[in-house]
Formats: sequence, structure tokens, C-alpha cells
Amino acid sequence: MIEYYDAVIVGSSFSSSFFLLKLLEKLGPNSRILVLERGKIDSHEWQIQHLKNSSFQEDSLYVNHTPRKPWVTHIGFGGNSNCWWGCTPRMMPADFQLNKRYGVGIDWPIQYDDLEPYYNEAEQIMAVSGSQYLTPFPKQQPYPQPPHKLTKPDQLLKSVFNQHLFPQPTARARQATGNRSACCATGNCHLCPIDAKFTIQNELAYLYEDPRVTLSLQTPAKWINFENNTATSVVYFKNKRNIEAKADLIVLGANALFNPYILLNSGDHHPSLGKYLNEQVSLNVSVDLDGVDNFQGSTSITGHGYMIYDGPHRKSHAAALIETFNIPHLRTEKGKWRHRQILKFIFEDLPSEKNFVSLDHEHPEKLAIHYHGHSDYTQKAIDNLPKVLEKILSPMPIEGYQILPLNKTEAHIQGTTRMGTDPKQSLVDKYLRHHKYQNLYVLGSGVFPSCPPANPTLTISALSLWAANSL
Repeated sequence: MIEYYDAVIVGSSFSSSFFLLKLLEKLGPNSRILVLERGKIDSHEWQIQHLKNSSFQEDSLYVNHTPRKPWVTHIGFGGNSNCWWGCTPRMMPADFQLNKRYGVGIDWPIQYDDLEPYYNEAEQIMAVSGSQYLTPFPKQQPYPQPPHKLTKPDQLLKSVFNQHLFPQPTARARQATGNRSACCATGNCHLCPIDAKFTIQNELAYLYEDPRVTLSLQTPAKWINFENNTATSVVYFKNKRNIEAKADLIVLGANALFNPYILLNSGDHHPSLGKYLNEQVSLNVSVDLDGVDNFQGSTSITGHGYMIYDGPHRKSHAAALIETFNIPHLRTEKGKWRHRQILKFIFEDLPSEKNFVSLDHEHPEKLAIHYHGHSDYTQKAIDNLPKVLEKILSPMPIEGYQILPLNKTEAHIQGTTRMGTDPKQSLVDKYLRHHKYQNLYVLGSGVFPSCPPANPTLTISALSLWAANSL
């Protein structure tokens, strides 16, 4: 069976939905767009009732050859927007020029200034809360919502590190929107009890009600057909049969695991495809405060620290972003229950081709994940943390602190379909177009050529707006 569309989009999470938003602005009233979503619509009510983000068993789709390292993804309408925490920092200008400035890693084919207007557009769509006057990165317009309230420990840090400590930019609403309540600061952000964080379901579902859009649920994309350097169609599985959807434009907006799987299953043999799988590496520091109460903030993560983010140290070891948590981790001593601060240190990594995804030889219908660990560059920063921690903690009166073991995951899957100017070294160009198949766009954090400390979601969304605007 063959169908015909102007565009076929795979996935319905951030990258696909933000691309679709801009695409609908460009296409005429008689256009036809097919969106393929492997999962179902698991409503917010369903998620709360069942205490999980998706009814789909994601690990049934891949074989993890290093199970000590989990990879977090949720399949369903809206994708990972259902489970994310709503953290929306921009990347720093230096993150796009790591090699040029510090001689390590590789540079992005675009610069911060290219993406700045699309950052702003994405922030407006998400109704991001953030500081109106002082940000660590250049910003042309204010955030649409005021910042969340800092805690007393945050305020102490800011009194010394005013130029490096900010309220975290977040899509957890400070003020109620037409579709969302104000954040209740319970710390259950992966499964927000009051639907306060931005999701595709609560803010962008209207895109899929457009008469030009056909949303097909429980419909996995299998492979893409190519002919004469053109992507001609997507083959998907529905009602126990394969269906071919021909289109002038094909957009892969799954994630950094499943975009490469579809391309590998399509016979794409680009040497970088599937390689450079990565995510940031993080650890928590538990600080016992001396006579200072915590937990007065208005959301789960209140402060954003840039004290060891950018600077000459990146020539030798990784940058780190600091998050201060407003989630109670109570002490047991009487009268000191709230005298504790948890800080999270999120380190960048240098992607390695030794970490990759491939087709699984024993189970060809599944993806295989191979991960050998983070870089020495990152480990040097982790080893250096005790040397800089005393200075970072100096504004707060403390009784002691403990550096906790590395977290198993940051849930930010990146790499595998990297962007660049050289078609031999990268899969897609700066507009996220496949170097060989110019009508094929590959979206999401898989295109990131480096792994900065900042949460990737706002950049994913801005890149999708940037890519769709290039059509």
C-alpha cells in the first residue's frame, strides 16, 4: 500500500513538534503531513494514576551491552516532554567553539548568535521562567515569566557569586498559564502532579488537530527508501502490514537512539552514523548547613551556578554546571532537619566513537547500545572538584559536606547523528539536512557534535525552529 504526503515526520516529542510548528506556518492550506508515533497518548491523568510516564516498555526495543549504564527515553505522544524536569538553560557561546577557544573537541557549524532568536522563540512557546535582568549568556529579550524564588542558601551563594549564580531558567511555570498551573515545588518534576511544566500534550497538542496533519499512533517507522540521492518514502508498520508513505520532505525526530536505528536499517553506511553516543556526567554534593534553613524556593531546582563552567580550565578539563536543589533531603538531628543543601555538578564530556549504537546481530529488529565510559577530560574535572569545592561553598556556613558517587545517568542522550561542515565527518549540515539526501532532516540532540554541561532540551527545540525556517 502506498500513500502520498507533502511531509512525513517521525516522532512527536520536542524536535518533531517544534519543527512541525514552523512547518505549518510555511505550508499551504491543502498540504498533507503524516506524523508517525510509535507509542500511544498516555494522558497526564493516566500518568498520575499509573505513576509512570509511558505505557510502552522502551527497553524491549534495544539491547544494552553495558547495562550498568542506563539510557532514559520514554515513548508515547509528546515523548520525553512527559518525563523531563523542565530545565531550560541556553548553551554558552563558548560551547559552540570548544576547539577554537580551548583546543579540545570539535566546533559546531553554527554559532550562538545564529541560534539566539530561535532560543528566544522557544522560550516564548514554553513560557520559560527566568531572570529578567542578568543571565550568564547574551539575551536579546526578557523571559516571558519571572524567575522562581531562590532559597536562603542560594541567596548566600549569590551574595558572593553574583555574576555566576542565577535563578534556573525553567519551563516549570512560576505563574499559571492558560493550560498550566503554577509550580507547586513538590520536586516530583518527572511526573508533575499538577501539570505545571511544559509538555507537548498541554501546550502544543493543538498542532496535531490541524486538518493538514494526520497523527498515526502505535505506528513504528521501519526504514526510509532512497533513490538517486533522494529520500523518497518512509515504510511504517500499521495493522499488521508495512505501508509506504511517499513524501517530498522526510523528517526524523525520534531521538539519538532511534534516529540512527532507522537510518542504519535503511542501509545508510555513513562512517559516523551511530557513533559518538554520549551524555553529561554528574554527581551530587550533600552539604550540612550550620544554622541555615533550606527549602524556601518556589520550584524544585532554584539556583544555577556557572562558577566552574567557562574559562581557561577547559583547555585541560571539563566545564561543569551547578544546580541547587529545593527538594527536601532532611537531616535527622533535632532542630537541624532543614539544614541541608544538595548541589548537583553536571560535567561536559568529549564524545568518543568507542560509544555507539548499531543494529543488533542476534536481534535485527532491535538496536544495540555499546558504551565504554566517559572521557579522561571529564574525569580530570571530577578529580579536580575537591580542590575548587571549598571556594564554591565558602559563602555558606557549613558543618561538613560529602561528595556522592557518580549518578548513573543524566537522561540526556546525545550524539550518533552529528552535525558539521564536512560530509565525510558528519551526517547532517548546519540546517540538520542529511549531507547526501537533501530532503531528509535529522533532528534532536543526536546532531550535537559536542556535549556541553547545559541541559539540551531548549537547544533541541531552537534547532528544530532553525532547521524548519531554512526550508
